[in-house]
Amino acid sequence: MRRVVLGLTGASGVAFGIRALEMLVGVDGIESHLIVTSAARLTIGLETDLSVAEVEGLADVVHPVRDIAAGPASGSFQTAGMLVAPCSIRALSAIANSHSSDLLVRAADVTLKEHRPLVLMVREAPLHLGHLRLMSQVVEMGGVIYPPVPALYTRPETLDDMVSHTAARALDLLGVEIDGMERWLG
Repeated sequence: MRRVVLGLTGASGVAFGIRALEMLVGVDGIESHLIVTSAARLTIGLETDLSVAEVEGLADVVHPVRDIAAGPASGSFQTAGMLVAPCSIRALSAIANSHSSDLLVRAADVTLKEHRPLVLMVREAPLHLGHLRLMSQVVEMGGVIYPPVPALYTRPETLDDMVSHTAARALDLLGVEIDGMERWLG
């Protein structure tokens, strides 16, 4: 069983993280571990018709964001990697500076130190130089910055199509293949 850690922060775009979680439900051999920040709990209510309990119900394991003794806080807790979707600038800054004040940031820090895939779906625009420097720091440490930019070559017909493809691509970066994800064939 491969574990995938999924973090939701309070940035706009929580649908990407929820869709990734929904997709993980259908993947054999994957155990999802969810960490939801307090700001993400607010964003879920603002941007979706789901309750936090419904979102958490999609995960195999839910870890309270304040539980810094949870499994994902340790390098000996084997994972296939971590996706933070959406990733707020606050979380990006904490991760870039190894400021592990909660489980989400600690889990990301552990993912980097153990040289496992870390994908941050940074959701902010426009970006100033400070944002870009934080992203650069994370990339230099081995992380992947994956902004939720739609792949228009798939010719999405709905917003749901764009969210689904973007979430599937983020999981693909962790080595988790989602059936039906369109790929560029040239």
